[in-house]
Amino acid sequence: MDSNTPFPRAGMKPGTGRTRELLDRLGCPDKKLNILHVAGSNGKGSVCAYLSHILREGGLRTGTFTSPAVFDRGECFAIDCLPAPRDILQKYTDEARSAAAGMADAPSPFELDTCTALAMFAGEGCTHCVLECGLGGLEDATNAVSRKSVAVITSIALEHTDILGSTIADICRHKGGIIRDCPAVVPDDLPDEAAAYFAARGAIAAGGGLQILSRTEDCRRFTYGGSDYAVRMYGDGQLKNAAVAIECAKLIGIPQDAVARGLYAARLPGRVQPLRAGGRLFILDGAHNPGAFGPLMQFAGGVEGTKSLVYSCLSDKDVEGCAAVLSHVFGEVNIAPAPDGRGMDTAAIAAAFEKNHVKAHIFADIPAALAAASGDIVAVCGTFTILKEAKQWIGQGQ
Repeated sequence: MDSNTPFPRAGMKPGTGRTRELLDRLGCPDKKLNILHVAGSNGKGSVCAYLSHILREGGLRTGTFTSPAVFDRGECFAIDCLPAPRDILQKYTDEARSAAAGMADAPSPFELDTCTALAMFAGEGCTHCVLECGLGGLEDATNAVSRKSVAVITSIALEHTDILGSTIADICRHKGGIIRDCPAVVPDDLPDEAAAYFAARGAIAAGGGLQILSRTEDCRRFTYGGSDYAVRMYGDGQLKNAAVAIECAKLIGIPQDAVARGLYAARLPGRVQPLRAGGRLFILDGAHNPGAFGPLMQFAGGVEGTKSLVYSCLSDKDVEGCAAVLSHVFGEVNIAPAPDGRGMDTAAIAAAFEKNHVKAHIFADIPAALAAASGDIVAVCGTFTILKEAKQWIGQGQ
């Protein structure tokens, strides 16, 4: 079976038991790694990227497991910040599937991927692993690991309330479930209730005293803890993500010069990613909840020209909240269904935008929505699942 073929499952299964059993069957690769475990409502991908590059610059062979893939599945299984080669990923995917074949309770695709990643990182000589939670934390497959160096909570917001609970306290309990016998780092701008919760858990609050020195389109310079740094990921919010990574690096003992190099080197696909084609600027952004659109709004709002939005989202997202935020910059939206039948009904999306006085049009697919977009600047957002198709359309010269 090819490594790009999903492992069969009946649906999402909360709990860590299946993952732990499969890790045991694979020889407990998690016990051979120093794991930095990252949870949060927004900012997980950015913090994982910063940490991975910092560790690499510090001379530590590092594996990074994140999700979802934006353009290629290998992105989710990186070694020293490079996507895993197909043959290596195939080898460990086959090993994990073989080990799982005898399990009475079959693992889900994400559980299998988690074990594949950890087995690959240990098998390929990594000493450190940056491990991103898939959903929540407490009952997420990644929380089956037996040892951690640091736990990181990047942000707290109401999300996946049908699974994680409908209050900030509920969300904190799930995200905070990754803090087990290890130090923890959180940003210092959490909601008051969340800040108190994590302070009681002994978490380090990152970001105090941070000052922006300068901003350009492709770089932000800032000072933190008496040292100067620069990041190239867009949005002022990235500086708080960087501060979280800096505090983690201190706990691990990475030299400041390596930290600075790592922060500057970090980039992420599909996060306010500008592409120019046909005389227009396209912006690909996987943001999918109201609190995540700040960088896109800041970037698009600062560019002169007419603006169009191409949007889709999955069925469990707060589309009304997203539409309310995006309406401040975009007056027109082209809507298309997300792939794999997981998308929200396009009429429901259109209604949410029209409620916010944004003119909405519905199309059969993303290429059609892009072809009809009239703006000088076209932002594609709402879910990572549409970005690969959008990039292909843009790259083919429209």
